[in-house]
Amino acid sequence: MKGKALITGITGQDGSYLAELLLSKDYEVHGMVRHVAAENPDHRFWRIRHLLPDLYIHSASLESYASLAKLVHEVQPEECYHLAGQSYVSYSFEDEFSTMRTNVQGTHELLAALKAMAPSCKVYFAGSSEMFGKVESSPQNESTPFHPRSTYAVSKVTGFHLCQYYREAYDMFVCIGILFNHESPRRGFEFVTRRISSQVAKIKLGLAQELRLGNLEAKRDWGHAREYVVAMWMMLQRPQPNDYVIATGESHSVREFCEVAFAHVGLDYQEWVRVDPGLFRPADVQFLIGDSSKARRDLGWQSQISWKDLAAEMVNSDLEEAQRASQSGTSEFVRTALAG
Repeated sequence: MKGKALITGITGQDGSYLAELLLSKDYEVHGMVRHVAAENPDHRFWRIRHLLPDLYIHSASLESYASLAKLVHEVQPEECYHLAGQSYVSYSFEDEFSTMRTNVQGTHELLAALKAMAPSCKVYFAGSSEMFGKVESSPQNESTPFHPRSTYAVSKVTGFHLCQYYREAYDMFVCIGILFNHESPRRGFEFVTRRISSQVAKIKLGLAQELRLGNLEAKRDWGHAREYVVAMWMMLQRPQPNDYVIATGESHSVREFCEVAFAHVGLDYQEWVRVDPGLFRPADVQFLIGDSSKARRDLGWQSQISWKDLAAEMVNSDLEEAQRASQSGTSEFVRTALAG
């Protein structure tokens, strides 16, 4: 057996792909989920349902040091991937306090629990390109100053400094991945790329009449989550901990993503997309593009899947799901169809 790993946020997009990767490498994989998820597995576990026979699932809370300490003591992980948190940027404007409690306090308490109960455990912390925020230079790399523009981004910058503090003060092996936007068919429906791909599928099948979006000119560096979790694992295989930007090195607008997604099913996005001022963020980030040359040099990692292929894969997946949903009327896809 390769080793024992603990994944917080295992039910999310990244957690599910990472669990698949680690199982393929013969790890014993433990996943931490919130109590509410454990009580409703049919709804919360859809991304990892096919993996459940091979996983060890534990209930714990990022806001409870006692539950985290108990979990770490019982599992004794050799690697811990901290992916859990409030990750939807727009929601962080609506509930700043819960975002800070979950992302900052949760990260702090997990680090403290690992320090006390499994100090030799290697730790990965999920940073975010949103930490760069209002950038003054491009592309962004590990030396680019942070200028966060949302509570979510502020919470990730704080988590970044907490991780560096534990690494330097307590000699813990903590790596920080500053991942630029990474998407997949497992992305949540609240995120713009999945909102686009799912709505394209509904429109193509006559289940919806329009797609309402906010800022079409915002540009992001989009990669595939399946590739990005490989970089997470690679970081913890290095002899010394370090921080890495993970990105494709290309940036494209929301408008371009719409154009490609609609064109994939033979539609013109301009006929279906409506700009909704209510969906604009109070303080938006206009342009992000990452420089992952350090990851290429140290880890041998680089993105292979193009953003156009990513968009096509997401639309194809949502078309299949929409077709199943229109027949059964029971899936998550149907529950979100009327929401647009």
